[in-house]
Amino acid sequence: MIIDYRYHIASLVAVFIALGIGILVGSAVLGNEGIVERQKQLADRLEIQLEELRDKNEAVQARANNLEIDNNIQKQFEKQVLPPLVAGKLSGKRLAIVETNSYGFRDDLINALTMAGATVQSVTTVLDGFELTNRKDRIISELNLKENEDEKIIKLLAAETARGILTGEKQAMLNTLAQVDLLELSGDYGVPIDGIIFIGGSQDQTLVKTENLDYPMIDYFLQQKLPVFGVEETNVTFSYMKSYQKKRVSTVDNVETVPGQLALVMAIAGKPGHYGVKPTAKQLLPPFETTGGVGSGQSVSGNTRP
Repeated sequence: MIIDYRYHIASLVAVFIALGIGILVGSAVLGNEGIVERQKQLADRLEIQLEELRDKNEAVQARANNLEIDNNIQKQFEKQVLPPLVAGKLSGKRLAIVETNSYGFRDDLINALTMAGATVQSVTTVLDGFELTNRKDRIISELNLKENEDEKIIKLLAAETARGILTGEKQAMLNTLAQVDLLELSGDYGVPIDGIIFIGGSQDQTLVKTENLDYPMIDYFLQQKLPVFGVEETNVTFSYMKSYQKKRVSTVDNVETVPGQLALVMAIAGKPGHYGVKPTAKQLLPPFETTGGVGSGQSVSGNTRP
């Protein structure tokens, strides 16, 4: 964190003004040269402290500028090296994305998957964690549901949404949920897919419904022998990684970053694991093979943990 000394400087300036007034009053009213001299000495010490603070502030600002330059260089480097690192690794793969935290995700995730040769067939966003408030009666009526408990309804909707993504048989139900603002639908449904990416992690605890929402969907896809990958961004307040890992699916906890996107591509390409920067991760990246330098075909580990 960058320390801003401006507030300290402002305080010292106020002290100087007060001292100036005190010196004038002391000279005019009291005529006490001793008091005036002590005030001058104090002013001199404060001036030295002010100068030191200015020097520190300049040093901190210079350091901040250097860090910003380094960060920009790092980002440029990552953007340039990602395309050749992922090129062709997912050639022909057809993927579906399911987002259960309602926040949306960055376009560069799909860009990374596309650069790797994959096609994102559909993106399904669950809104408000399938919150049924003011919608329950309509949903029960229009979908002819026999369940009445919220948790059971959410589990049912989750499982049927997963079925609709894969088979296309539940398009009417998906459209109904979209009409009541419980789903956002994009892409083609009922087409063959080779894997599903779940985007979780939340800033709002009320949206954390992994057992009722994520699990029924994940279970359905796993039952269909399809690989599932659970991802989230680094700075989420409530992480889903432990919950996803209970289902024995690969996870990436920093998917908004280039290393996270590379890890996801490699996991989909056949190197499952738990990748990222959080305590739930085992490695930053999967091991990968080089064609030179270290030795042809030699495995190089992306492990950053002791």
